[in-house]
Amino acid sequence: MSGKKPPVERELKFAQVDLDTLRARLLELEAERVGPPADEDNWLFDRKGELARHGSVLRVRQDGRNALITFKGPASFEGAAKLRSELEMRVESAELALELFRALGYQVERRYQKIREEWRLGAETICLDHTPIGDFVEFEGEKAEAVAKRCGFDPATAVRKSYLMLYEDYVATNPDAPRDMIFRDGK
Repeated sequence: MSGKKPPVERELKFAQVDLDTLRARLLELEAERVGPPADEDNWLFDRKGELARHGSVLRVRQDGRNALITFKGPASFEGAAKLRSELEMRVESAELALELFRALGYQVERRYQKIREEWRLGAETICLDHTPIGDFVEFEGEKAEAVAKRCGFDPATAVRKSYLMLYEDYVATNPDAPRDMIFRDGK
């Protein structure tokens, strides 16, 4: 163990995005599409609320390419950008990771789905997300604000909430919505 600090994720998220217009802008900027849109399933774990109390997240994600385990520390903000320490590793099987955490006493607290299309512009990652509650974009990297501006977004209008916080807001005005942020009928 090196005692090194975990990497810090720097992110800006914007809601109600026209993904087709954004794709056109990314092509103008000569951004590189990493791959086609991929279905993503995410399970958030906790044990008796210990992670939530500290503002941390333990997640298992399955997408079109990988299964990942992610731990995120408490969020802070630097201007519009959300900063969180993040540890992430690929695993062979999301199902096996789910069983491992259950065996350790963790339970799935929430689940959410989205269709993610990932792009790169320089060292920055741009994630176009189609979710059950609308379309979003996330800009990630040290120059996230600059890339967001180049794509026509004002960092001051970035959303500070996580997808699950946004979903809680949605459920408050749509009480018939499912408990988890999942697609009901198609995508």
